[in-house]
Amino acid sequence: MTEAPENAPETNDDLQDLHREWDELAQEVRRHRDLYYNGQPVISDAEFDELFRRLQAFEEAHPELAVPDSPTMEVGAPVSDAFADVTHLERMMSLDNVFSTEEMQEWLDKTPGPYLTELKIDGLSIDLVYENGELTRAATRGDGRVGEDITANAKVIPDIPHTLHGDYPALVEVRGEVFIRPEDFPELNEQRIAEGGKPFANPRNTAAGGLRQKNPEDVKKRKLRMICHGIGAREGFSPQTQHEAYEALASWGLPVSEYTKRAETAEEVQEAVAYWADHRHDAIHEMDGLVIKVDSIAAQRELGATSRAPRWAVAYKYPPEEVTTKLNDIAVSIGRTGRATPFAVLEPVFVSGSTVSMATLHNQHEVKRKGVLIGDTVVIRKAGEIIPEVLGPVADLRDGSEREFVFPETCPVCGTELAPAKEGDADWRCPNTRSCPAQLGARLEYIASRGAFDIEALGEKGARDLIASGVLEDEGCLFDLTEEDLKKSNAYTRKDGQVNAAGKKLLTNLETAKDRDLWRVLVGLSIRHVGPTAARALAARFKSMQALLDASVEDLADTEGVGSIIAESFKDWFEVDWHRDIVEKWAAAGVTMEDEAGEELPQTLEGLTVVVTGTLEDFTRDEVKEAIMSRGGKAAGSVSKTTDYVVVGENAGSKAAKAEELGRPILNEGQLKALLDGGPEALQ
Repeated sequence: MTEAPENAPETNDDLQDLHREWDELAQEVRRHRDLYYNGQPVISDAEFDELFRRLQAFEEAHPELAVPDSPTMEVGAPVSDAFADVTHLERMMSLDNVFSTEEMQEWLDKTPGPYLTELKIDGLSIDLVYENGELTRAATRGDGRVGEDITANAKVIPDIPHTLHGDYPALVEVRGEVFIRPEDFPELNEQRIAEGGKPFANPRNTAAGGLRQKNPEDVKKRKLRMICHGIGAREGFSPQTQHEAYEALASWGLPVSEYTKRAETAEEVQEAVAYWADHRHDAIHEMDGLVIKVDSIAAQRELGATSRAPRWAVAYKYPPEEVTTKLNDIAVSIGRTGRATPFAVLEPVFVSGSTVSMATLHNQHEVKRKGVLIGDTVVIRKAGEIIPEVLGPVADLRDGSEREFVFPETCPVCGTELAPAKEGDADWRCPNTRSCPAQLGARLEYIASRGAFDIEALGEKGARDLIASGVLEDEGCLFDLTEEDLKKSNAYTRKDGQVNAAGKKLLTNLETAKDRDLWRVLVGLSIRHVGPTAARALAARFKSMQALLDASVEDLADTEGVGSIIAESFKDWFEVDWHRDIVEKWAAAGVTMEDEAGEELPQTLEGLTVVVTGTLEDFTRDEVKEAIMSRGGKAAGSVSKTTDYVVVGENAGSKAAKAEELGRPILNEGQLKALLDGGPEALQ
């Protein structure tokens, strides 16, 4: 695509060249915009934003090209001919975007508050007209003046009331966004593929297509939701502020966002921008930005609008979490329990702050469910620190060269035949659990993790080197390692063959790790289903490895938080000879095999559920969880009516607001310490 030129043309030929370049860029914007509103997009939202901004920059450099029918002057896209045309009572507009805190501040400096901050829902705009409390018409945004009549379809969306209640006006035009919740999307795609259709690429386009179904019964299947975010024409209703308008909509039975907040100052707006950058997935819907609006309706009128967007509102767009790239191949990795996991080998692409070249596909059934083929252009998402995930293909870009993924019959690392561990398992595993280098390496990393023995000097590189150099056959001899053993490795030796600083640190870490609590030892054994929670419960009840070995499946299952599946998995693990050998070797090396008598902390939180949100000064996330559980409490991840206490630290998320909404007791860090020491009585 052509960059915007810096200098004005000097000849007629130059002018013709500029017109040609502008026309090519404008046509490309129009094509992708039409696909976004009326079809299946083939580029990501972020790529479209960049394309649109380049056209704007081109026209700013050459104002003579900014003609009235330029895409930069238009709202939405022309309507399709699938539905009858509808003229909106009041024009629907788009929003201008900003992409940095500096651009945000520039807008705030010229636009006085107070403001409202609202999440920018990634869905499809809808216009609803209520006359005397009755829904008489629903339409898409279209080009902002004319939309498509989708009244019958809107009436099957559960969130859209057919009749208002309360003190409603004679006429009100309501604007909202139709969307699909991320949690509903996988089920829709599975159903789509089962019916022989192409998989959907993302929830936004699935919602757009759903709203335009010819048969309202088909619309029902899309699980569409709706949230209101504005008003248009009205009679008998004159709110003074945007916030007042939302309160009225809610009182009439219309859904409004629970995330909308009033901001008195520009500083509060910037704080909201920063907050939602870290909490993009706390909402019930997809969101790609924060909308900031001047709250006063009178001020909105005074500020006015351009040909396409109001001057009293702007959208702060966050860096993309979804991009498109080429799926070059699908390979399979082997985890610590032998699970074979397909993953996408991608054309490297920058998303959410880093370059991504691989993304998970979970299992072979998920590959089929998503409908991806090797060679596809695919949509991927990377949310914060979460492993990137392939959402689905852009099926319209296929050229016939794509091919299906064939799940391997043998382990790609050791060659052993793959199979499900038991009948009905979705996951296939490599049964060569002891000797498969991939499994052993992953188990060693897991042993060294903070949730198990916390051996700082044993990482991925070191673990794999100890296996490749023949130092370790399995994890049984890990705690017997000596300097002489490490001299056989590459990762832990210097060029002269002597043990390096990392090797000496490893030996020190291993010696320290021998004194870890029994529950950490249980975690380090990599017993399927036995994670930190179950391990804590078993160690707290049985106190020693020998008592656990002597216990029956029924006794183990009777432990709170364990149950029959974990109990059977635990006993099955010890039926394997080399598994028992590991435990015996660790015990001989001096690893803790029982908790000291009298070490148990007072059970000050017995029967209590505690949620911690935000950053604490004297506890890490793992430490505070351990502190709660070791005193008999349950460290929960979400706030509900049954939560006993919510501890709020710095930069607390939506859980704090949820606690206030539900009226749950909120504690600071000092009160948490008192609770840990003395129980609820200490808070009196």
